Amino acid sequence: MKLALAGINHRTAPVEVRERVAFRADELTHALQLLHQHTGQPEGLILSTCNRVEVTVALDDQTDSAATLCAFLAASHNLSPEILQPHLYLFEEADAIRHLFRVASSLDSMVVGEPQILGQLKQAYGQARDSGFIGTYLETVLTRAFRVAKRVRTETEIGQNAVSVGYAAVELAREIFGSLQRRRVMIVGAGKMSEAAGRHLQKAGATEVLIANRTETRANQLAEMFNGQVIPYVSLFERLPEVDIVITSSGAPHYILTKAAVRNAIEARRSQPMFFIDIAVPRNIDPGVNELEHAFLYDIDDLQRIVDRNLKGRWEVAEEAERIVSQEVERLLARLRTRDVTPTIVSLQEQLESVRRDVLSRYRPRLGQLTPEQEQTLEALTRGIINKIAHGPISELRREAGHTVGEEPGEVISFVRRMFRLGDRSS
Repeated sequence: MKLALAGINHRTAPVEVRERVAFRADELTHALQLLHQHTGQPEGLILSTCNRVEVTVALDDQTDSAATLCAFLAASHNLSPEILQPHLYLFEEADAIRHLFRVASSLDSMVVGEPQILGQLKQAYGQARDSGFIGTYLETVLTRAFRVAKRVRTETEIGQNAVSVGYAAVELAREIFGSLQRRRVMIVGAGKMSEAAGRHLQKAGATEVLIANRTETRANQLAEMFNGQVIPYVSLFERLPEVDIVITSSGAPHYILTKAAVRNAIEARRSQPMFFIDIAVPRNIDPGVNELEHAFLYDIDDLQRIVDRNLKGRWEVAEEAERIVSQEVERLLARLRTRDVTPTIVSLQEQLESVRRDVLSRYRPRLGQLTPEQEQTLEALTRGIINKIAHGPISELRREAGHTVGEEPGEVISFVRRMFRLGDRSS
């Protein structure tokens, strides 16, 4: 058997191709059944996210992995294989294991270090397992992949720093307020980026959200998302002193919040700090606000610089994570190769034991009556001879199995089986 993985992702295929190959969650069980029918193999996994679709399966050694898996992906979506072939990548054996480890560890993600992919892979594994498509081989590889991902998270700082504008805003807010528990947020305007920032702030503990937007429909949509309160746009300045954090993303062509308006709000708050996130272009908040004591203003460029710096840091940390992945690939390959030679070792031991019993049964009558002690000595003598004969071949098999990554012990296995005629018990 060999491990094979084929797929497309954000690097190899545009979104219009990825969306045509994607599987909905409620389709996966049926898709796994089709994969089983298509390959004839009982073990398979399908990972389908917005950025990747990958099929992992244990195949017979002689199977053309690329053609088989490409044909499956095409057939399952009524596509021509020619549409997929330019975008498809294929990994086998050690390369497939390395790829799975990198995916689980978020080293192959669009944003290195993001945590979502590990959960998505675990969900795909759980669905395949519950449907009966995870056997010993994939169980071994995938559970090790999860442990590798945990080790990367534990031993490196790959997921420590903010790499989205929304999350960067949360980290800055934490620096100012410490805990964000029970902090009040005001969202002015209803753009997608302010929505994302609002979600991050709410997850971090901010509880009360006020929404001010010129379009009431969109304001109501945001209020529903955040369980927030819509306030009239004209009452924005009146309510400003109530909030700790202000997010602006209005399309207004001028400053909505002036330095004077913010100064008045801070005075009304008795100098409690205020945090302003201006994600609008053109900007909604007068840059002069930063000159005010107790006012902390960051615009989209400030946040993007933090994101870029943190992304660079993650790439540097990723080198350390790659070393961990390489170590773990080597360990798993050694384990799998040892497993490959085990049947040959067992067959050798059984064959030699069979020879020992046959020879004993043939010559034992010539020895006459033996005492129990003599019987035990005879057993020990013949077993010792057999063990001595088996020791060399078994040691060599085990040594080759764990010798070097990428080297298979197939030639040694074949030689031992021929030498001892393990496939021919009649001789």
